[in-house]
Amino acid sequence: MEINAPIIIEAALMVSDFPLTLAALQNLFPEDKRPSSAEIKAAIATLRETYVLRGIDLQEVASGYRIQAKAALSPWLSRLYQDKTPRYSRALLETLAIIIYKQPITRAEIEEIRGVAVSSQIIKTLFERDWIHLIGYREVPGRPALLGTTKALLDYFNVKSLAELPPLPALSTQSSLALALEGGLEGTGAEVEETAVEQS
Repeated sequence: MEINAPIIIEAALMVSDFPLTLAALQNLFPEDKRPSSAEIKAAIATLRETYVLRGIDLQEVASGYRIQAKAALSPWLSRLYQDKTPRYSRALLETLAIIIYKQPITRAEIEEIRGVAVSSQIIKTLFERDWIHLIGYREVPGRPALLGTTKALLDYFNVKSLAELPPLPALSTQSSLALALEGGLEGTGAEVEETAVEQS
């Protein structure tokens, strides 16, 4: 039985635990029958059309393509994970927002912007989530570590690049930065806590 490209791509995206790049999707096929990037994109477009009236969508994020539930269905789907809903403090979101918009940035610079010390637990949580990583050291006395964001963070917020987040000029304070990220949490099942362990 001849199986067409959209069916193969759909099956691969359904069973994969992570987004797949164009190259990874091409490698699903034998070398002598390997579709071009344009043909893969055409197959993806075909799949997207079939999902218009369904509860799933084929989304391109920073790490590649994935099939996911539509964000509008989050109020219903979140009931499946009521005991596992991640909760993020306002302090954590403020810290993350500063890293996103000011990277590369040191911990001391984050604290200067926030006006308070950043708890080690917040930094640890962001590293454990694979939302930030060490990208180098600032060439000043003490060589403090420079922090930046990861593709995993973009995947979580369902965007392909930082350019898709609200522009910095429209955000005047770290609180407004955090509010922008709260908007990005819609559809992820995550919640924001006014009080939490990571409050400073």
